[in-house]
Amino acid sequence: MLAPERRTRADILTAAAIAALVAIAAVVVWWQSDARATLSETATQSLSAPPTPEQLPSQVRELWQAPDDAAARALAVGGVVVTADGGTVTGRNPRTGDTVWKYERDLPLCAVESQFGTVVATYRDQRGCSQTTLLNAETGSRLTARSSYMDDQVRLSVDGTYVLALGSDRLEMWRSDLVRTLEFGYVDAPVNPRTQPREGCTLISASSASSRLAVLERCPNDTADRLSIMNPAPKDATTPEEYSSHVLTEPGGALDGARVLAASDSRVVLFLPGTTSSTPQLAVYDISGNLIATHQLSAPLADNATVTHLSSAYFVFTGNSLIALNATTFDPLWAIQNVLGTPTLLSGKLLVPVPDGIAALDPATGAQTSRISVQRTDYHGDLITLTSIGPTIVERRGTTLHALGTD
Repeated sequence: MLAPERRTRADILTAAAIAALVAIAAVVVWWQSDARATLSETATQSLSAPPTPEQLPSQVRELWQAPDDAAARALAVGGVVVTADGGTVTGRNPRTGDTVWKYERDLPLCAVESQFGTVVATYRDQRGCSQTTLLNAETGSRLTARSSYMDDQVRLSVDGTYVLALGSDRLEMWRSDLVRTLEFGYVDAPVNPRTQPREGCTLISASSASSRLAVLERCPNDTADRLSIMNPAPKDATTPEEYSSHVLTEPGGALDGARVLAASDSRVVLFLPGTTSSTPQLAVYDISGNLIATHQLSAPLADNATVTHLSSAYFVFTGNSLIALNATTFDPLWAIQNVLGTPTLLSGKLLVPVPDGIAALDPATGAQTSRISVQRTDYHGDLITLTSIGPTIVERRGTTLHALGTD
């Protein structure tokens, strides 16, 4: 019988050295990891959405304000108001502004959006706006994340089904769990060559619906901008499925300023700037790219023009007026002048920011039913976006969020 092996002093020292190296490697990995550079303070008690008031107030005062430089619009989800500043996303009590939860990274935020009771936060690293985190809006807890090559600047938008991340060279569509359903444009390291329909194009603007994605792009060999309508979730996310793609022949299609305003499951509406022989217009196309209607505008859209989808209509803020469009056909329903930004719905009325406060309109006709007085101190003409949560009206003016209420 062989004698049992005995550990020597050298064996023990070798094992200790290996354990020390493993521990050091673990510390180094942690020190360089995203986890060390992330601070997550989740809610100890989630806030439920307060009830909506039956009547609108005649005047409101400012309850609190907070910096909000990363979101494109005022955000309220569930029972919290969401602000995004620097590298921090914060869920706040709508009445007090107190922090309910906070998610912070040592990376700058590119964009923030919300959908389905979640908050989508995209951060910038050495690969562009490539790191995206999905947060539970009630608690601030991290649900999932994704990472991929993106442009240095992106704009996030939501359509009730997907999230659209749009850059100048590349766009992606994401499901509610951040799984990518489509990549379009520049591909950093394509697995299969020649999966994209074109190369070298600049993506000007885009809008999506549950079954359609419309992209306006400028390509090197085209004489005007190109409108492409495609499936937001093709069988293969790396291979776009186009329903139509054509170079615009309408007046204004070759000028700077053209953009996609909205897309439905059957229509796409573009803004086309005026030329020396034509006025600015809204141009409506079907999914085959056929022009089916045009609507003349009295003035071009401003640089800060934006579109909001509420209930059964889209609302186009032109820079100084608001145009309501039918959500299916994109036919204009009504328009009002002297507007400062985008609207929200509260107590059955459409609230619209105006110079002396907030106008309450009938959503179907645009007729004003009442007016809420607001004193906006230190306001310099920035775009105002509105949202509401219970009785609290939230205004985002420029890069600051202001909560308005009666007490």
